[in-house]
Amino acid sequence: MRKSKFTERQMMAVLAEGEAGVPVAEVCRKHGISSATFYQWKSKYAGMSVSELKRVKELEAENARLKRMYAELALENAAIKDVLSRKL
Repeated sequence: MRKSKFTERQMMAVLAEGEAGVPVAEVCRKHGISSATFYQWKSKYAGMSVSELKRVKELEAENARLKRMYAELALENAAIKDVLSRKL
């Protein structure tokens, strides 16, 4: 998973600026992000505190790790079943 160049605190500060009434285009220009990124952050993290955002990021990383583990085990299981079916 690609690491963001923005910390959780910075993301929350950008979102807070947008909620304070500053035009989105100006906020994006100031922080060097696209409007798509701003709206993606807003849809994902609006209403969260910094600690909640950190926890969500940790859970997303753990979920990605578990998905990779499952995919590897499923592939291995399919290969074993294939070998066993050929022996019969």
